Amino acid sequence: MPRHDLRRLAACCVALLVALAGTALLAVAPAGAGTPTTSARAGDFTPLRLGDSGWRVRVLQSRLHQLDLHSEVVTSRFDAETRDGVATFQRRRGWTADGVVDERTWTKIVARTTEPTSDALHNVYQPGRPLLERGDRGMWVRQVQARLKQVRWYDGDVTGRYARSTVKAVEGFQAKRRIPVTGQVDRRTLTRLKDMTREPTRAELFNIVPAGPPLDPRCTTGRAMCVDKTSRSLRWVVDGVVLKTVEVRFGSDELPTREGAFSVFRKSRDHVSSLYGTSMPFAMFFSGGQAVHYSPDFAANGYAGASHGCVNVRDRAAVEWLFDRVRIGDAVIVYRS
Repeated sequence: MPRHDLRRLAACCVALLVALAGTALLAVAPAGAGTPTTSARAGDFTPLRLGDSGWRVRVLQSRLHQLDLHSEVVTSRFDAETRDGVATFQRRRGWTADGVVDERTWTKIVARTTEPTSDALHNVYQPGRPLLERGDRGMWVRQVQARLKQVRWYDGDVTGRYARSTVKAVEGFQAKRRIPVTGQVDRRTLTRLKDMTREPTRAELFNIVPAGPPLDPRCTTGRAMCVDKTSRSLRWVVDGVVLKTVEVRFGSDELPTREGAFSVFRKSRDHVSSLYGTSMPFAMFFSGGQAVHYSPDFAANGYAGASHGCVNVRDRAAVEWLFDRVRIGDAVIVYRS
């Protein structure tokens, strides 16, 4: 065979090998590792949906995080958080918000984001700018201390001073969640802490311990009449702080006061029972005909009698004070401590 034909044949073979190698690389490259076209050929895109797992999901989650539609932590599992992030992305564009990543959704997500870094894909974080650090003081420090106390990383008094004990608590919280351990509160640490806790109550922020038996947990947030059958007391609680305590009595075994979580749906200052014809001043109804109200009989006879299911108060001045402060919709928690 002539030499120039041999050279032509060799060049063809090299070109064929390069083409085959490129095809092989595309076949094994993680979906989303490059441009949208590197994951699959047109018409060959495999949708991603709830229950899927693998590297493509990891890339998807990282890109959704860039759009504030997923937490920073990527897991490779297409879970409810991932589905909801995708559905929100679709809904914002007027598309069918089914949470399934079809080719159009994936292409648009890629176009709106940048290539995830290796650190982002492997949950390797760099410390952020400190928002709070040792030596700081104030309400923001109280908030962090109270939230750390909720998740049992901080067990001292909430002081509003960012001292060594707070540094240690923040370090423990960060280490547990693979956040760079600095002992400083950066945006990542604060966001994770808020996600895991609720808004601290005034009692938590200022170390106020309720007097008497333990409050039901449902009484510790917001505004609530906390009615304890065991101690025969009603405590008016706002943001975990007990502002008023009064003695109460309840219904008989035949007509018991209902237990559970309720809310005030009606108030009547000079109410008279249409069923029993008895006076019920300062009535605050929370369950059917059952209400918190002043009882002249309770004031005169004490615990020798019983109500028809209502929560009787014998201190008229106290229940009038309460009536003037309780609003429609405030919680009524009836329980046993």
